[in-house]
Amino acid sequence: MKNFLKNGLVGILTILLLASMALPSGVQAAKSKTKDLILLENVPDLDRQPAEGYKLTVLNVYNDGQFKTVNNETLKWKSSNKNVATVSSNGEITLTGKKGNTFITVSAGKDRDRIAIQFKGNHKSKEPFFKKEKGKQYDLIAKSISSMTIEEKVGQMLMPDFRTWDGKNVTEMLPEIEQLVKDYHLGGVILFRENVVTTEQTARLVSAYEEASEKYGLLMTIDQEGGIVTRLQSGTDMPGNMALGATRSAEVAEKVGHAIGEELNALGFNMNFAPVLDVNNNPDNPVIGVRSFGEDPELVAEMGVAYTKGMQASGVAATAKHFPGHGDTAVDSHLGLPEVPHDLERLKEVELYPFQKAMEAEIDAIMTAHVTFPNIDDTKVISQKTGEEISLPATLSHKVLTELMRDEMGYEGVITTDAMNMKAIADHFGPVDAAIRAVKAGTDIVLMPVGLQEVAEGLVEAVKTGDISENRIEASVQRILKLKLDRGGIKQEKPQSIEDKIANAVQVVGSEEHKQIEKEAAQQSITLVKNDNGALPLHANENKKIAVVGSSYIGELGDAIKKYHQNAEVITVASNFVLTDEQKETIANADAVIVGSHTSNVAGRAYDHPQMKMIRDISAQTEAPVIAIGIRNPYDIMSFNEVDAYIAQYGFRTASFQASAAAIFGEINPSGQLPVTIPDLDGNTLYEFGHGLNY
Repeated sequence: MKNFLKNGLVGILTILLLASMALPSGVQAAKSKTKDLILLENVPDLDRQPAEGYKLTVLNVYNDGQFKTVNNETLKWKSSNKNVATVSSNGEITLTGKKGNTFITVSAGKDRDRIAIQFKGNHKSKEPFFKKEKGKQYDLIAKSISSMTIEEKVGQMLMPDFRTWDGKNVTEMLPEIEQLVKDYHLGGVILFRENVVTTEQTARLVSAYEEASEKYGLLMTIDQEGGIVTRLQSGTDMPGNMALGATRSAEVAEKVGHAIGEELNALGFNMNFAPVLDVNNNPDNPVIGVRSFGEDPELVAEMGVAYTKGMQASGVAATAKHFPGHGDTAVDSHLGLPEVPHDLERLKEVELYPFQKAMEAEIDAIMTAHVTFPNIDDTKVISQKTGEEISLPATLSHKVLTELMRDEMGYEGVITTDAMNMKAIADHFGPVDAAIRAVKAGTDIVLMPVGLQEVAEGLVEAVKTGDISENRIEASVQRILKLKLDRGGIKQEKPQSIEDKIANAVQVVGSEEHKQIEKEAAQQSITLVKNDNGALPLHANENKKIAVVGSSYIGELGDAIKKYHQNAEVITVASNFVLTDEQKETIANADAVIVGSHTSNVAGRAYDHPQMKMIRDISAQTEAPVIAIGIRNPYDIMSFNEVDAYIAQYGFRTASFQASAAAIFGEINPSGQLPVTIPDLDGNTLYEFGHGLNY
């Protein structure tokens, strides 16, 4: 009898199992996995408020902790009080401006959720606000974390790059990379210029990464700062931060941030590693320079917050970098380990000030600097490279990331390391050791780990052995999932077709509206530093000869000049900056000489550098006015102040060359102001912060 019952039970279970396997996968998911349909705006971790045109987001939440956005075509919407607000068939809110309360309800079959919009109009609430529903079903993030394995939790904290594979640039998804995304449960990926060639190709690649991701989507990010750090090879090449600092216009900075964000959003990115909030108060800085808004903490803060506001309004997370400040260094952390020797009081006044303001403006993420700050953390460690004692870099410092940033400055957003393959870290620490130190210090994202498998396994082992507590990991995962919910890094029940994504991206990336913002920013940035004897503006007399002289980017400068004066001859100088006799004769016969200087380091602008000497020789030997243009660094004039006129344009993108040419020929009146002090060769002030001439 017992055997009969046992065999019968096995038979029944087998039939049920086979029956369930015969069901379509969608039916299985609906019966066994779907748990709740909820409005994202009800999630307590998020702070969303209603506004005109605000579009509500609906999620399906599954038993395994996964959540996906629901296709609006299957949903029905209703407002209980249309005198306060109405809602369209795609969940878009229209506010009437009248006081009162309404419930916005969404339903899909028997599943439904609602959220209240209240507008009291009193002194406590001058704007409409969401009144969230309460219940365990809205604790989305906690539910997800509780369902994750340790491997999945650690995976959320890893953000590798896949620039190349087998020596070739990765411009399309490869099966090997897709498998790595799944195997290591990756939380994010960073793309580089090698990966993003055209608008269509970039949209396809980003979409393929999204499809490859597991339950929680990916943070898809890139360094699209503008200016000299512009990764996209299609789209709008916005002027960089120092150019924006020269405009002194927060409005322009916000427009630029928003335009960059719109282009990234259209391509599928939800995070950008910008803006740089380093205060560039050291002219010898080899890695920040024109990537900074300037040397004044208040200017950097004002511009950085405006840029951030614009970017995050586009739906893309902004990232302030490089905390606590990489501006006052003379060493590139890609190549060595820099030190900032200042005490905390000075750091709060200068380096930390823009970051504090960005935190108050609720910036989504902050990137740490591979720089030592011995007056914040005097911990000594043994260098793997030299065997000597070195100070602990900020990226690996609990005192910097947790005690200073979290506890003292009150930051609650995501912390990411800078690239862990940079020599400031890679030379002195083992890859796994560095990652463990960074996580214990307080970072949430380990960016570009050296050896994905080794680092992933090393972090998991550190949790299992108790070297890192699981609570510490879960705190990071909570912040990462919140950011994904905030910035649309969520898997979709029915993803938009790739054709529709591409069509939208083509409309947005490089649009005329964005090109106009690019032009406006470039023109307002042009700074006329020197103009002796009214050398500028030039008058485009066809009979006059103009020589355009230089090496780097001289073709681009020449093209811009020729738009105003066809009788301009471009003289491309050899890399040793020695002019030929023929070139010297052309310069001698010119009615005006425009010379472009380009430097990227201190050695390049040294007084005895061949480029600097060439410009001084041209100025000394030419009767015609000599107009110099600092193509990248405004500091170049330190070594050739003998020229008749000098323009700082802060970058080598097309719009900046066109803006310089427009200023040279008087089409625009230069209005930029120096965002940095230019010293002379003895360290005295040559041109003050805020200096700028016009016609």
